[in-house]
Amino acid sequence: MRFVIVTGMSGAGKSTALKMLEDMGYFCVDNLPIPLLPGFARMLEAPESSMEKVALGLDVRGGQDFSGLEANLKELDEKGVKYEVLFLDAADDVLVKRYKETRRQHPLSGSGRVDTGIAKEREKIAFLKMRATYIMDTSKMLTRELRLELEKIFVEGHSFCNLFITVMSFGFKYGIPQDADLVFDVRFLPNPYYIDTLREKTGNDPEVQDYVMENDKGRIFLEKLKDLMEFLIPNYILEGKNQLVIAIGCTGGKHRSVTLANALYHILEKEESYGVRIEHRDIEKDSITKKK
Repeated sequence: MRFVIVTGMSGAGKSTALKMLEDMGYFCVDNLPIPLLPGFARMLEAPESSMEKVALGLDVRGGQDFSGLEANLKELDEKGVKYEVLFLDAADDVLVKRYKETRRQHPLSGSGRVDTGIAKEREKIAFLKMRATYIMDTSKMLTRELRLELEKIFVEGHSFCNLFITVMSFGFKYGIPQDADLVFDVRFLPNPYYIDTLREKTGNDPEVQDYVMENDKGRIFLEKLKDLMEFLIPNYILEGKNQLVIAIGCTGGKHRSVTLANALYHILEKEESYGVRIEHRDIEKDSITKKK
């Protein structure tokens, strides 16, 4: 029997994750009163129970008092009940934005500000994050990416290290991404912008990719970048980092940076021990600017 406790910050995607797990064959219970947790676990462990995959959602909705939850989890540990904790998180500014978009009130903010409720919730559930088997930061995740990560863990049985990598291309003339952990400047590479047949194309087109990578500079840079990632990523995992944004920039974010970001993404996606996504922040901005 596989027993998963789904928890984390309100607005980080717990309800969405539970629905996905239900689609994957899990029996899902959302927002069970905390005092009922030991009895629920005993029921699952009973010989006559036919449930093999169960997901339980726990959060602060409805004024749940989390003060007794830690003691309940210790009780499960002492009785040898096996469970996993999936903790969904997101950056504070992302959570605030999501609440504003849905026009919902944070369960702990009362009539006050959303960010006040978020701060209170972080304090209340900090012990759960410490206990988490899996931590997923959904700040930059698309819904389909969250589903893929859940399928890897809870259906396919792959290992998970809590690290999710975003490889991002950008244009320096539009500013360096504020959330970037690592920034690489590829403006030293030959610029397809000055080739008439390539100017309107992007780094997603084979012709541009061939032009950027057909010289030694492009190939050597990619090899050195690959070596650096092979050194850094395992150390970030050991540190406990769960989000890594690798930003690769050129002048306009359309040709060279897109080409190298795609190339790095294809290298990293072969590794199953972490999640990875690609984002081209400024790829369309030149054409938008010209139209204006």
